[in-house]
Amino acid sequence: MAHLLLVEDDPNLGFLLQDSLESAGYTVTLCPDGEAGLNALSAARYDLCVLDVMLPKLDGFSVARQMRQRQVDVPFMFLTAKALKADRLQGFELGCDDYLTKPFGLEELVYRVKAILRRTAQVPQPAPLEKLPAPAETIRFGASVLEFQNLLLHVGGHTHTLTHREAELLRLFAQHPQQLLKREDILQRLWQDDGYFVGRSLDVFISRLRKYLQPDAHLKITTVHGRGYKLEVTGPDV
Repeated sequence: MAHLLLVEDDPNLGFLLQDSLESAGYTVTLCPDGEAGLNALSAARYDLCVLDVMLPKLDGFSVARQMRQRQVDVPFMFLTAKALKADRLQGFELGCDDYLTKPFGLEELVYRVKAILRRTAQVPQPAPLEKLPAPAETIRFGASVLEFQNLLLHVGGHTHTLTHREAELLRLFAQHPQQLLKREDILQRLWQDDGYFVGRSLDVFISRLRKYLQPDAHLKITTVHGRGYKLEVTGPDV
């Protein structure tokens, strides 16, 4: 059974959310502030973190940043009353799997939690793209190496620790060199959603990967206007 971490400072709302999620069959640990939530994430393994943004001691965005710095690999979603586009995009830029604005229905929260757990519990099945080979622990492309299971990218003499979503996206490109990957196919395969905000999140991830791969002269992610992206590879691995 999935174990969820719920970080919510409003005691009444926290109790209500915990009760609803437990009624749906999940084990839920409730923390009242961001500092306690970050400590809980460092001390135990969770399948999903449901994280309020406006928290005492440490706000939700700061918790997400420190999760990344500490290499805490757990899917997370934001709950917040901040509905501005800039706030939503900031949430996705930090790597969240979903962003739910208040007020929201309890059934919708449970549905979104189930959707995230389905996506992150196993490798997504192929969409319209050609069938992928079995996941490899080490993928070599250009002059770079992706250790998918360890979330490590070795490029240009440096090692980058990736988020799970970054590693999934990079693996997709590395396994389809020189092939056009349509935006809608990428979004459906990795997010099971092709909405506006998820699409903007993809743009952020593409920018990150381009920055990571910049030292490798054999690799370049190009944009095919109006269609998608292509990983161009030159050198011995072509």
